[in-house]
Amino acid sequence: MAPLKSIRTSNGKLEIVNQLLLPHVTEFLHIKSIEDAHDAIKSMKIRGAPAIASLASLSLSYHLTEALAASPHPTFLGSPEALKAHVEPILNFLFTARPTAVNLGAATRRLQKTLTSSLAFGGDAQSIAKTLITEGQLIADEDVGRNKEMSKWGGEWLLSHVGPKKSADGLNVMTVCNTGSLATSGYGTALGLITYLHETGKLNRAYYTQTAPYHQGSRLTALELQTLEIPSVMLCDTMVGSLFQHHNIHAVAVGADRVARNGDTANKIGTYNAAVLAARHGIPFIVVAPISTIDLDVADGSGIPIEQRPPLEACLIRGALYNAGNTSDEQAVVMITPRGLEGIYNPSFDVTPAELITAIVTEKGVVVRKDGEKAFDLSGIV
Repeated sequence: MAPLKSIRTSNGKLEIVNQLLLPHVTEFLHIKSIEDAHDAIKSMKIRGAPAIASLASLSLSYHLTEALAASPHPTFLGSPEALKAHVEPILNFLFTARPTAVNLGAATRRLQKTLTSSLAFGGDAQSIAKTLITEGQLIADEDVGRNKEMSKWGGEWLLSHVGPKKSADGLNVMTVCNTGSLATSGYGTALGLITYLHETGKLNRAYYTQTAPYHQGSRLTALELQTLEIPSVMLCDTMVGSLFQHHNIHAVAVGADRVARNGDTANKIGTYNAAVLAARHGIPFIVVAPISTIDLDVADGSGIPIEQRPPLEACLIRGALYNAGNTSDEQAVVMITPRGLEGIYNPSFDVTPAELITAIVTEKGVVVRKDGEKAFDLSGIV
């Protein structure tokens, strides 16, 4: 079966699948404006660091495409200066949608750089707009190819690290959150590594945590693995230690929303817990993320901004109404806590220290820490 898609572009329309309704309802939302894109990212209708960077870039491309097709042209196409005054606030606005995922900032900075260089080159407003449109589309298109590259790098490294004797019956790999096609423009990062192992006949089984409170694992990763017909097992977030005690897990592979210069990695809440337990059990812990996720301007994890989600989100859960024998996909949101609960801690991400990470995998290769070092040297791949 074909992999799922987070973003769809066809017939001049930019659409995203509303991930808040998955896995029971597949609804594509038409992104008609920059404001729609910002809301979709902020409200987590689309999520995953690469995917939100792609949507932000494409939303600008579509916005400018519509402007060029309008008759008469909007005033901001009247001069390069007017275009600059129009585009820069848009890029700044898109950047504010989610603060932790560095890919979003990398995409907006890349578009800003394209704007600045085009202005310096001396083109007219329409030619600069066309250059920005092309660059925005490139940002999204490049994602799939690099995901396949890093998945192969990571999969082959893991096979070599585990060794042929221990991997003879196939590898068992656990992941956290959702890092597949729904979190990217296609194939995925950590889930891409799992997919690569499956496609090459080297995977025995994938394990994935539910990843509360948004349940990206039980809703999205479950759906992707089921769609791809990859053997898999779901577990509650609190069951990771038990899994490691009683099952032969060869590795934990996770994605990343931001990697600091020393290798400290911000990823979905619960990743740090899994890393601590993996270290306790001697299980390799692998971060799979594109180069754009590495932020050399941040020395270590203490400098990574951690998004705090609304407390109410930790009190609610959405799902299909269940009655034995009833296959209706009618959905409901229910509160699982007492009303008026005070004192709710709800960060969206945590930071895994570099010393707990075995390898960082990018589209340019695999980096490991030098013997005796607690930090990574990422200068060779960035």
